[in-house]
Order: sequence, then C-alpha cells, then structure tokens
Amino acid sequence: MRKAFHEELDRITEELVEMTRLAGSAISRATTALLDADVTLAESVIAADIELDTLREHLDETSIDLLARQQPVATDLRMVVTAMRMASDLERMGDLARHVAKVARLRFPNSAVPAEFRAVIVDMGRVAEGIVLKAGAIIAARDVDAARSIERDDDAMDDLHRRFFERIAASDWAHGTEAAVDMTLISRYYERFADHAVSVAHRVIYLVTGTYDANAESSHEDDEDHVRPA
Repeated sequence: MRKAFHEELDRITEELVEMTRLAGSAISRATTALLDADVTLAESVIAADIELDTLREHLDETSIDLLARQQPVATDLRMVVTAMRMASDLERMGDLARHVAKVARLRFPNSAVPAEFRAVIVDMGRVAEGIVLKAGAIIAARDVDAARSIERDDDAMDDLHRRFFERIAASDWAHGTEAAVDMTLISRYYERFADHAVSVAHRVIYLVTGTYDANAESSHEDDEDHVRPA
C-alpha cells in the first residue's frame, strides 16, 4: 500500500515538471508571436492553455484523493498540499503566457511592440523561459540550493520590468496611449510569470525543510494576473 502511495507521489512530481515544460513552451511561443505579429502562433498558445488547466485539475483531484485515502503525515503531507499550491502557480504562468499571446492577436496584423522595445522583450522571454525550466529542475531534484538561487533570475526580470516603466514614463514617449497600455500589460505579465516561478521554488524549500518564509510569498490574493486584453 505504501509503495503504491509513493508511486502516486512520484507521478504528482512528474506532472508538476510537465507543467513547467508546458509553461516554458507557452511563454517562448507567446514571445515569438508577439515579436513576429504571428496570429496563428498566438492562437495556438491560447488554445494550448487547456493542457495546463487539465493537468492542474487532475493533480488536484489526485492530491485530494490521496489526502482522503492515505491521511499522509510529515513530509508526505507537505508534498501533497504543496503540490496543489505549485500547480496553481504553474497554471497561472500558463495564463500569463496566454495573455501575452492575446496582445499579439489583438494588434494583428500590426506588431504590438515598438521597435525600441524588441530587444527588451527578447530578454524578458529568455529570462521567463529559463526561470520556469529551472523551477522544473528544482521540483524534480528537490534542490534547495537552486531554489534559493532563483531570486537572481527574478532580479534580472525585475530590472527589465523597471526599464520598461522608465521608458514608458519618459517625457519623449512618442507611441501613444494604446502602445503605452500594451507595453505596461506585457511587462507586467512577464514580471508576474517570474514571480510565480519564484513562488514554486519557495514551496520546494518548504517541502524539503519544513520551514516557510512568509515574506518570500508573492501576494497572489492581491496580484493583477487577472488583468488581460480583450
């Protein structure tokens, strides 16, 4: 019975890692769609988000079933409960990639990105894809040291986010209100994407050590992940 239980825990871990892979693919393709004004690719990102939603639902159902049947304690209990929270973070990351793709679709056939922002978007996409893939490796290995180091990746995203706002707020902004709104939303989506990856890493630290840093928690209840283009 216990062997079967731990096999189910291993499958939960595998599903979480698969969610990081899907989120990484989504943000990478959404970035390309945004930069290339590729509406077909944007539509594929939007449609594929159902895969992450389905995985999250399955993982939650499995976790609740395990709680009811096995009544786990200690590390096993932390694994089940933490897995549900990580799945929520990863699902939100998929939602944020979808939001980026929706901006690309909204402005098609034009590009939503002014030329001067293209290099920063490329960097944001690179950091976002890297941080979620790192989160997947952290989940798979339960690597506390790597989990603690992920803050540096998030710092890089925060720096890019600040560069966006400095440029948008500059007195010589010449791209109009619509572009300012688009750029503000896009920058926010990438910044929140990285924040959720950091949250996943913090949950791994809690899983392994049993110690949780409340100050490290992203304020999901008050975040703006729900802000999106029509």
